[in-house]
Amino acid sequence: MKITKEEVLHVANLARLDMDDDAVEKFSEQIGTILSYMDSLNQVETEGVPPTSHAISLNNAFREDEEKDSLERGAALANAPEQEDGCFVVPRIVG
Repeated sequence: MKITKEEVLHVANLARLDMDDDAVEKFSEQIGTILSYMDSLNQVETEGVPPTSHAISLNNAFREDEEKDSLERGAALANAPEQEDGCFVVPRIVG
């Protein structure tokens, strides 16, 4: 499956990307290769194969919660660029 240079330029325009002719050529070839590979995957017989979300079966990848000692305040603030009254000072992000 081939993607045209015009299609690459259209997608670049939608993404507000400025691309020169060399980049358009490069991306059209790379995207074409990816689409060809995807087309070959569509040819694989998958009848009777159940859908999966992982290549291997996972039961529970999380550990049990365990109570642990906290980091001392001084150690936590040791590398803080700015601190005040035992707290981190961070830039205000809401007006």
